[in-house]
Amino acid sequence: MSVAVIQLVSQDDILANLASARRLLERAAAAGARLAVLPENFAAMGRRDLAAIGRAEAEGQGPILPWLQQAARDLKLWIVAGTLPLPPDDQPQARAHACSLLVDEHGERVARYDKLHLFDVDVADHRGRYRESDDYALGARVVVADTPVGRLGLSVCYDLRFPELYTALREAGAELISVPSAFTAVTGAAHWEVLVRARAIETQCYVLAAGQGGVHPGPRETHGHSAIVDPWGRILAEQAQGEALLLAERDAGEQAAIRQRMPVARHRRFFPAAEPRLPGLE
Repeated sequence: MSVAVIQLVSQDDILANLASARRLLERAAAAGARLAVLPENFAAMGRRDLAAIGRAEAEGQGPILPWLQQAARDLKLWIVAGTLPLPPDDQPQARAHACSLLVDEHGERVARYDKLHLFDVDVADHRGRYRESDDYALGARVVVADTPVGRLGLSVCYDLRFPELYTALREAGAELISVPSAFTAVTGAAHWEVLVRARAIETQCYVLAAGQGGVHPGPRETHGHSAIVDPWGRILAEQAQGEALLLAERDAGEQAAIRQRMPVARHRRFFPAAEPRLPGLE
C-alpha cells in the first residue's frame, strides 16, 4: 500500500503550478502509489485574488478542479488536493474556505475538509504578518474517509499545533493523516519536525506531510522538509527544499502491532471518545 507526498515551490502562475504537480503525480503513479498528497496552496502562492479564484472554480469556470479530476482519472490515483480557495458547496458566492479535497481514482470527490485553524500570527521574517482570516472563513468539521491505503484523516498546516484535532481524527478511525502545508521558513525551522513526529506518535498514524519548500511571491519563504512519518515517529522519507516526490509503504500489520503493544487510545483519560469536542464529524 504505497503512498506519495509531493513537495512544490508554487508561484502565482496557476497553469505552470498545475503542470509541475502533474509531472510529479505521474511519477508517483508510475512508482505504484495509490494515494498522493499535494501541498497547501499547490495551485497558487502569492495571489491576492483568492476570492475570485474560488468563485470561478465553484461556478465551473476555473482550471483547477477539472485538472484535478482529469489527473486522478488518467493516473488511476487517489489525490489529496492540498488546499485551494473554495466557497461552501451550497453557497458559491459566500466567503472561501481553505479547502482540502480528496478525490478518488475516478476523479470523484470523496471528502472535503475546510481548514479549522487559520494562521493569524506575527512571524519574524520578511513578511512579518500573516492573517489567513482576511481571505478565508473558518472550517467547522472533522473529516475522515476510507481510501485504498487505509482510513485517512484530513488536516492542514497550522492545524498541527492543535493536538485535540488529531485525537479526534484517531478516535474517528484514522490510520493515516494528511497535512498539506506551507510552513514559513522561520516557524518551520523551529517546530515543523517535532510537530509532525509528535502528531504521528500520539495518534499512532502515518503522517503524510506535504509542504511547500522554497521562495514564493509575496515575498514568502517556506520551510519544505516534506516527510512521511510512521506510527512510531520514524521519518521514512524527507526532502529539504525544492520540488520532490516522496514514497513509502504503509505497513498495516506493524501499525496494528504498535497500537496493540501501546494502547494509548484505551488509556486516554481526557477527551474520551464519548464526549464530542468539535461541531461535526464526517
